[in-house]
Amino acid sequence: MNRPVEIKKYSPEWAKEYEKEKEKLLNLLDNNIISIEHIGSTSVKGLDAKPILDIMVGVKDLYEVDNFIEPLKSLGYEFVFHQAFPQRRFFRKGAWRVGTHHLHFYKYGSENWNNQLLFRNYLQSHLETRIKYGLLKKKLAEQYHFDRPAYTKAKSVFIREVIESAKENSSDK
Repeated sequence: MNRPVEIKKYSPEWAKEYEKEKEKLLNLLDNNIISIEHIGSTSVKGLDAKPILDIMVGVKDLYEVDNFIEPLKSLGYEFVFHQAFPQRRFFRKGAWRVGTHHLHFYKYGSENWNNQLLFRNYLQSHLETRIKYGLLKKKLAEQYHFDRPAYTKAKSVFIREVIESAKENSSDK
């Protein structure tokens, strides 16, 4: 099943759903994790998004995540191996291409961890950039309506530029 790329109007329910899911994850993994963050477009108030909740979990070492594969099944998560992303461990809740939650494990404090936070925080605090990103996502969703990988790839240049701006802004302070 391949669901079309659809951008939905921002919903405050996304933040509520994140808090519920965070609680479940903490109950299951608490002693093994350092931090949990709501990332991605659903974490940015006012930003329209695909209604997929992205959650980032920080760990000391990615090898620890192998021990989470079975326990996370009890919450409906399936481990998805991505050879192209050795610095991340990824789990999906829901069927392939129609998942409702994405769970990303990164080494806490790593460049990838920090970049996720920089991107989210920059969008939260820069209205003009948030608007531009929202418009880009809508345009790309129309252009790549049934091609999620192409949609994601087409956003990558904008995302990298925002992260670089965020790094420059944080070094100016």
